[in-house]
Parts: sequence; structure tokens; C-alpha cells
Amino acid sequence: MIPNQDVEITKDLIAEHGINDEEYAKILELLGREPSYTELGIFSAMWNEHCSYKSSKLWLKTLPTTGERVIHGPGENAGVVDIGDGQAVVFKMESHNHPSYIEPYQGAATGVGGILRDVFTMGARPIAAMNALRFGAPSHEKTRHLVSGVVEGVGGYGNSFGVPTVGGEVEFDPRYNGNILVNAFAAGLADADKIFLCAAKGVGLPIVYLGAKTGRDGVGGATMASAEFGDDIEEKRPTVQVGDPFTEKCLLEACLELMQTGAVIAIQDMGAAGLTCSAVEMGAQGNLGVELYLDDVPTREENMSAYEMMLSESQERMLMVLDPDKEDVAKAIFEKWELDFAIVGKTTDDLRFRVIHGGTEVANMPIKELGDEAPEYDRPRSEYPAPPALGDIPSGIDANQALLTLVGNENGASRRWVWEQYDTLIQGNSVQIPGGDAGVVRVEGADGKKALAFSVDVTPRYCEANPREGGKQAVAECWRNLSAVGALPLASTDNLNFGNPEKPEIMEQFAQSILGIGDACRALDFPIVSGNVSLYNETNGIGILPTPAIGGVGLMADWSKMMTLDFKNEGDVILLIGKNGSHLGQSALLRDVVGRIEGDAPEVDLDEEAKNGAFVRGLIDDELLTASHDLSDGGLAVALAEMSIKGNLGATVEATSDVETLFGEDQARYCITANSANIDSIKARAKDLGVTISELGTVGGDTLKIGDAISLKIDEIRAAHESWFPDFMAQEAAE
Repeated sequence: MIPNQDVEITKDLIAEHGINDEEYAKILELLGREPSYTELGIFSAMWNEHCSYKSSKLWLKTLPTTGERVIHGPGENAGVVDIGDGQAVVFKMESHNHPSYIEPYQGAATGVGGILRDVFTMGARPIAAMNALRFGAPSHEKTRHLVSGVVEGVGGYGNSFGVPTVGGEVEFDPRYNGNILVNAFAAGLADADKIFLCAAKGVGLPIVYLGAKTGRDGVGGATMASAEFGDDIEEKRPTVQVGDPFTEKCLLEACLELMQTGAVIAIQDMGAAGLTCSAVEMGAQGNLGVELYLDDVPTREENMSAYEMMLSESQERMLMVLDPDKEDVAKAIFEKWELDFAIVGKTTDDLRFRVIHGGTEVANMPIKELGDEAPEYDRPRSEYPAPPALGDIPSGIDANQALLTLVGNENGASRRWVWEQYDTLIQGNSVQIPGGDAGVVRVEGADGKKALAFSVDVTPRYCEANPREGGKQAVAECWRNLSAVGALPLASTDNLNFGNPEKPEIMEQFAQSILGIGDACRALDFPIVSGNVSLYNETNGIGILPTPAIGGVGLMADWSKMMTLDFKNEGDVILLIGKNGSHLGQSALLRDVVGRIEGDAPEVDLDEEAKNGAFVRGLIDDELLTASHDLSDGGLAVALAEMSIKGNLGATVEATSDVETLFGEDQARYCITANSANIDSIKARAKDLGVTISELGTVGGDTLKIGDAISLKIDEIRAAHESWFPDFMAQEAAE
């Protein structure tokens, strides 16, 4: 019998650990006895939503995860995709929502640190980062504080570590008042034949602790991330981790140097649930047992209990299975980088997870049931309600004022205030920074021409109105943004942010969104190779908008052909790829100008998406275009305004003046420009391929004129677009 370490296992204690009656009965069956306090904590960490995906696994299995270029899909620290020339891109997106609401700077900073470790644990050097941030209403008392802290945290960690932030999104909605979203993305480069995995191999081999010391910060963080918030939210502050980007930079260099020696047999980041999750995952995936000796774990605080050490989420730590013949080489590398290196356990052949502390065995558990055989639920779902019908659109909408509102409010204004706080140029390979359709980074090596493009997208209001179409649209818009710069979309990662899955309507929302994502990924040959699920994003029963963010990576054979969205030349001809606007349901115009949220999400024709995207990429590759921009929020009028602002050039566009044409959010559309000499060949190619194309007008002057409805000076549009964010944040400084 293992002693309970003087802590009585009560019903309240079990509930505090997020373990239900059914799960506790399973624990008793697996152990044949009552768990120790440490064991209860370990089960809590491994069986919560954040680590086990117990509510989502059933649906995640429906996603397409393989493809011609996919080297490793979900199940590892990050996805790995072949980009040719013996190189691979390694990438993933993950959430740090709850910690960022409680402590915005450290929550966001450690979110960035965690996703960077996921990438370099695989043997890849990080080359790019993005983030997708969602905050409550600007008028909410905490919003400015949260924006300030999160942006500072993202920049503080990423800038210090030395990775460029090349893309992302920031949105506001009252539904995030009590539960903001901080989704972090990272991508790195590795040799395709030198990818490091987490599955342990070999019996009796040393398990080595690498990096920073273990403290009490973050204890219980994974369990906290798998529960709703309540009025006791401030009491959860101790569960937020504290990051040190300079230590992480040293850890990166030490790990990559160590990997070159052949000493690494398996390696795993200590992320959520820290030492527990990393050790269990290594053993379970390798079909081996693990024995840990906590007395040998480097700590920075005195008298830490086994429970605290196993559940600490102190940052900048790794766990590794080491080739014992190369221990001295490995230790010397970590000592050089002034990082801890300690043998803290060994692999075994009995599929048990044992933890020894103070000479006492404080845990002895079946490792497979802890790890890859954790509970899996098919939670009840209810029929999803139809979206409220779209009523009549008011007549007499002032299109000039509507456009200024859409480009100048909290969700349409420039994000320059945000991304100028990030280092977007470090490493010297960024060729398109935030502010365009996708970030683009040169790939070192090969012939020097190759580049990777990155984008992250989702439209939550679409997902709430129609989860399946909303899921499809998130994938399609990400895919379009990559295509718009000329990159071939390769693969994607997801960050699935939803409310409480125990509510049948939320579970249906989740399931339908997954089905939509799967539909689009299959149709667009855009497999999901990694990702994260974040559930229980609710406070006092009020859930967030469903937010299944999609991060995508595209490949460019020659970055010098890369396209940007800004108007370039007087006299260039403007063309619309795709249909005229007609869909105003759930549109930005309806929400921000009319003041209503109703109607269905726009339909996503995936065949049309594939055809139109391939057409645009072909034009870019053949150097027939001068600008390219996908159409999304605000439709044609907003896209033209953004192209005018970026290029400091106006345009004269012949278009009907109805609000559907101007502001409809129909999908599969691009606005492109080309020299007049190329127009006939572009139109002929479109006809041959069955692509809908229409000539809109020409670039030139200092005014954007669209039919009889819109006539605005570019300076006026720019002033509206650039002023909202700095003005909003200046109020924080003044208060």
C-alpha cells in the first residue's frame, strides 16, 4: 500500500481535481486501492481536457491528417511537413487562454514560450511566430488592461527569444469579456530526416531533466485550464507560470547542439502538467514504463512536495531519454549553456509509472491508462438551432460613412499598434510582415529563393450562426490568404476554442465545426497536422463565441514573385475573381453599421475556392499581377479601401451601388490588379478554367470612387483606419 502522505482523499478533494464519480471509480479499479495525494494529482493532470482531449478525441479522429508532404501529423509536439530539398517545416498552434485572463503578461509570454518549445523539441529552429487574440468589448473595464498586458507579454517573450512575429489577428466582442483567447503559433525549420520524437525507446536507459529549475509556479495549471471560471478567479493566480525567454534561448541552442551528437533517443517538452505529462507521454508512446526519482530533480524552492514537483508548470524545461554512452558529452553541453542537467529516472519494461520521493514510492500507476488510453467521451449533443432569419436591410445607408465605420472601428481598424510592438524582422528573413494577407519568411539554404507563408483565421460569428459552414470558412479564408500572396497552401494546424462541452448545444457546435473543418481540409488538400483544443471557455456560465482558429503554412518556390495587397501603379486594371457580393447575413455591415446580428453564415463552395485559388496562384507565378487581396469582412468595399490605403493610391470602380455588392461577404473571392497589357490574357485564361472574373475599374488618383455610392479621399480613409487602436490604448495611459 502506498501511503496517502497525510492528505485524506475526500469527495471534495476529488471534485477539486476535476475528477468525476465515474472517473474516480475507474481509478480505484486501475489501482486496486485508494490513490495517494500525488497519484490523485497525476490522474487529474493526465485526464483533464487540456491533456487528454477526452471530450474531443472522438471528433478529432474525423479530421484529415495525412498527405503527400506530411511527415508527422497529430500526436507529436508539432506537425512536420516536407518542403523539399531535404527540409521540413515544423509548426503548431496552442492556447493559453485562462492564464492570460488571470495574469495577462505572464500568461501570454509563457504561451509563446510553450509553443516555441513544441517546435524546437522536434529538432527545428523557430523561424516565425503568429498569434490570434480575442478580447471583450472595448468598453469593458478590463479590456484595455488585458490588451496591454497580453501584447506586452507576446512581444516581451518573442522579441527576447529572437523569433519574428509575422502575422496574426486581434478581435473584440462582448462574448470574450470574461474569457479572452490567446492562441500562439510557431514554425521552425529542420532537416526532414532529423526529426526528434517523444516516444521512449530502450529499457534501463537514463531519463534526463534539462533546462531551468522546478518551482511552485503553475502547479495545477492544466487542471485550471480545463474548468470554467467563477467568482474565485483571482484565487487562481498562483496557477499561472512565469517565463524567462533568455533561459529558453539558451535551452534552444543547447538542445539543437545536443541533437547533433546523437545522444538524444527521445525528447519531450515539459508543458502542461510539467514533469507528469512529459514522462507519461514518453513512456506510453514508447510502450515502456518510467521510474522517476524526485530527489534528483533540480528545484529552486525548498521543501517541495512530490505533488508540487509532479504538477509544477515551471517553464523552460525538457525531459529526455539519453544514450548512456554519451552522458558526458550531453552534460558538458548543458553546463556550457549554464542549464541544469540531471538524471532523474530510467525507462522500464513493466508499463508502470513509478515516482520515488524521499526514499518512498509515492506513485505506482499503469502508464498506458494514464496516457494514450485516458477516458474518451461521446458527449450528448442537441440539435443546433437555425440562425435568426435575416430581416430587411434598411434603405438609405450612407455607404461613405459605412465604409469609414468598417475600416475604423475596433474590428476593422489597423492593428499597427499591436504588431509594431513585436519584432517582425529579427533573423533577417521576413519579406512580408503583419498588415498584409499573410506573413512571408525566406527559407535559408537550398537556392535562396524558397519562402514560407503563414496565416491564421476564423470568423466566430459565422461559426455560431452555422458551425459547419463557419468551420469550412475558417479553413477557406486561411487558405485564400496564403494563395493571395502566391504561396501553395501545404497544411494547417487548429486551435479549437469553445465553451463547456457538457452542454449539449456546445458539444454540437464543436462537432459541426470539426466536420466543416474536415470538409474544407479534404477539398483543399490542406491536412491538419497538429493543434490544440481549449474547452470550458466560460465565466459564470457565459461562454465565448465558438472560435476554431486555423493556422496555415504555404510554400513559395520563388519569394521574389510574392504578391502584396497594395495598389502599385496608376492605370492598373482592377479585377474581381469570383461572384458579385450578395450575402449580408452575419456580415460586418449588419453588425457594425445596422446594429444587428442575424442571418446565416455565407455558403462556402469548396470547388470554387480550390479553382479560384489555383487561378490566382498561377497568375502570380507567371508574374501577371501587380496586387492581390482576398475578400473577407466588409466585402469588396473594404478590400478596395485596404488596397488603397496600403498603396496610397485611389481607384475608380464601376459597380452597382447596392449594399450587397459593396459589402456582401460571399466567399472564394479575390481582388487583383494587373497592367492593362495583360488583361486580355488573364480573361482568356479565366474563361478556359471556368473562373468567374469581372473588370471593375482602374487604379489612380487620391480618391476611392465606387459607383455612385462611395467617394472618399485616401487620407480620410487612412485616418479612420489608423486612429482607433492608438486612441483606445491612449485612454489606458491616461487613466
